[in-house]
Amino acid sequence: MATPVRILGIDPGLRHTGWGVITAEGSRLTYVASGAIHTEADTPLSERLRVLHVGLSQVIEAEWPDEAAVEETFVNSDPRGALKLGQARGIAMVVPALAGLPVAEYPNNIVKKAVTGTGHAEKAQVAAMLKVLLPKSHAATPDAADALAVAITHANHRRPASVQAAIIRAVAAGTRAR
Repeated sequence: MATPVRILGIDPGLRHTGWGVITAEGSRLTYVASGAIHTEADTPLSERLRVLHVGLSQVIEAEWPDEAAVEETFVNSDPRGALKLGQARGIAMVVPALAGLPVAEYPNNIVKKAVTGTGHAEKAQVAAMLKVLLPKSHAATPDAADALAVAITHANHRRPASVQAAIIRAVAAGTRAR
């Protein structure tokens, strides 16, 4: 029997950062919680990043995830906007890392494909499939729904700790043999 693992999915954004927590036990997925952290556009960037840091830290403290997964950001044509979004994504990656969680990253099309079967699905299709995959979920915002989709993607793509440990041992043994 597979050991349950609690996964935190994060959909980073400077204005809205979605988060979702699921438990994966083998192929069985269970909804735990979801939500979003919001910042105001007229607030200084440093304060907005602080709000995201504090909010994600509180989620980790409350939900006790074992692993985290973050959606890679879509690079848009606005360089300033992309830079700001990148800073929010940095917060989304460093907060779980500071809590000692392994952090995985997934591109948007892989997330959509993991949930809907196609990498070019619309947000409505993702939300509809979440109701099928996590019937008890109640993501209140599109950002929370996207974060749950990231968590599901990680559940489908992650390597169990025992497999990761074996790979690390094999690589270390190969390095020493040279």
